[in-house]
Amino acid sequence: MKLVLAVIHNDDSAIVTSALTQDGFFVTKLSTTGGFLMVGNTTLLIGTEDDKIDAIKDILKKHCSTRKQINASARSFGRGLKSDDIAEEATVGGAIFFVLNVDTFEKL
Repeated sequence: MKLVLAVIHNDDSAIVTSALTQDGFFVTKLSTTGGFLMVGNTTLLIGTEDDKIDAIKDILKKHCSTRKQINASARSFGRGLKSDDIAEEATVGGAIFFVLNVDTFEKL
């Protein structure tokens, strides 16, 4: 038994959770915030059998796209935005994928 933690962009969360549940996966969706850009993400918790990991990864690859986003300069964090701050372009999206071993699983 495995637990998959997938951190994805908020814009991709609806289509990914729909695709996962259509394929029979049980998904718990958490609202999270990234530490670098300080913007919202979605973290998915997916419990599955060992042989289903590749199917989850394929769904994430298919539906989690990367995109360019203009962000306020990191210099402005904590001070508010100023008109002379330079905006920075960053690549966002995609998925971060963790697979953890599960010692015990019980559905009560």
